[in-house]
Amino acid sequence: MWKKPTEVESRRLHYKGNMENYIENKAAQAESLFKSGYNCAQSVALAFSDYVAEKTGLDEDSVRSILTNSCAGFGGGFGRMREICGCVSGMTAIAGFICPAAQANDASGKAMKAENYALVQKLAGRFKSENGSIVCRELLAGTCPVSAEPQPSDRTAEYYRKRPCSALAAAAASYLAEEICWRKG
Repeated sequence: MWKKPTEVESRRLHYKGNMENYIENKAAQAESLFKSGYNCAQSVALAFSDYVAEKTGLDEDSVRSILTNSCAGFGGGFGRMREICGCVSGMTAIAGFICPAAQANDASGKAMKAENYALVQKLAGRFKSENGSIVCRELLAGTCPVSAEPQPSDRTAEYYRKRPCSALAAAAASYLAEEICWRKG
């Protein structure tokens, strides 16, 4: 016998129905942002500017400006030092809006931090499992010369052809989008 779904069940069905589209859209946005000149961290974070705007109550233009500037130094594996991949850093930035962590050092604040850290570890673990590493120089190994000079590389057709960065940005965005859908559902 059919029974009307509860509000929570309706939301789950809605997100399950739109989940694939949402995930594909966020992945495509991150890839497109990278190919338009944003660095890896910015590309992942900016794909979620609408989500951050919704969570903070700020307008999306302000959020885009904040994310662009706050994630600028994470590109190229942390200031082009080829350490933690900027895509992972971008995921981590958005994880703070999925699981906010209070500054308080009381039990509630510690619990919030633990939830945030667990999410970051889950996302980074998946990134590493599916891409082989979370370290920029390891992800770029064999694809292009790996330099830690602060001068960014020219964005040419050859640059995009050799590097896995746009695909890694898409992957990172898809992991975040899945997490958001799972939590909303």
